[in-house]
Amino acid sequence: MAAEQHPITAGEYIIHHLTQWTSGPRGGVIDFGIVDIDSIFFALLLGGIACFVLWRVARSMTSGRPGRLQAAVEFLVEFVDEQARGIVRNAKSREFVSPLAFIAFIWIVMMNLMDLFPVDLFPRLWQAAHPGVDPEHVFLRVVPTADLSIALGMSITILMLSLYYGIKIKGVGGWVHELFTAPFGNHPVLWPLNFAMQLLEYLAKTLSHGMRLFGNLYAEEILFMIIALMGAAGLNSLTGWALWVGNIVAGLAWSIFSMLVIVLQGFIFMMLTLVYIGQAHDHH
Repeated sequence: MAAEQHPITAGEYIIHHLTQWTSGPRGGVIDFGIVDIDSIFFALLLGGIACFVLWRVARSMTSGRPGRLQAAVEFLVEFVDEQARGIVRNAKSREFVSPLAFIAFIWIVMMNLMDLFPVDLFPRLWQAAHPGVDPEHVFLRVVPTADLSIALGMSITILMLSLYYGIKIKGVGGWVHELFTAPFGNHPVLWPLNFAMQLLEYLAKTLSHGMRLFGNLYAEEILFMIIALMGAAGLNSLTGWALWVGNIVAGLAWSIFSMLVIVLQGFIFMMLTLVYIGQAHDHH
C-alpha cells in the first residue's frame, strides 16, 4: 500500500491519482465530447473476463459432484432468481431480468475489486510503458465504478429498461395515463402535479441508483490513497517505522472492511435493478 516518493504535495498526489485517462483535454466540468478511456477499458475487460468464466463454468457443469466454482455460481443464480420471483411477477420478463441482475452483480463486484490492488501498482506500470513522458502527465484510474460516468451510465440503462417494460406491460396509452394520474388521482387539475412527481421520481431513482455506487467506491479510493501517503511519509521521517506499521495495519483493516462494501454495493445495485423494473410492471 506504500506510495512512491514524489516531489509533490499530498493534495497533488491525490489529484493526480483521481485524474482520468481521457480521449482529450476536458473543456469544462461536464464535457460530453470526452471519453474516459481507462474506465471503459477496465469495465469492458472485467466484463469480458466475467462472461468468459461463466461460459466455462456453464460448459463444464456436472450434476454429480460439482466443483466449488460451479457450486458458487449455482448458488448465486438460484439466489438472484429467488429474489426476482418475489419482485418481478411477470415470468416472461424474468427470463431477461434475472440474468441481467445476476451479471450486473458479478460485473460490479469485479469492478469494485480493482480497488484492492495497491494504489500505485497500475499507474507505475502505465508510467513504465511511457518512459519518454513526464509521469505527472500520465494518468490511469482502474476502478470503473469510482467513475461517475460509468455508474450513472449503468443506472440510466436500468431507467431505460424500466420505461421499456412499463410501456410493454401497460401499453403506450396505459403508461401515459398513469404518468398523468398517479399518485394523486385522475382529476385534470392534478395532471401537472402528477406528471411533475413522476418525472421527479424517475430522476431521483436514477441519480440515487448511480450515485450510491459511485460515492462509496470513490470514498474507498481516496481512503486507500491516504493510507498509501502514510507509508510514503515514513520514508522521510525519523519515526518512519511507525508510519510503515500504521500503513500496513490500516491498509489491511480497510481492505477487509472494503470486501464487505464491494459485495454490498453490488448486491444493492442488483436489488434496486429488480425493484425498479418490478415497479414498472405494477399498475397504479
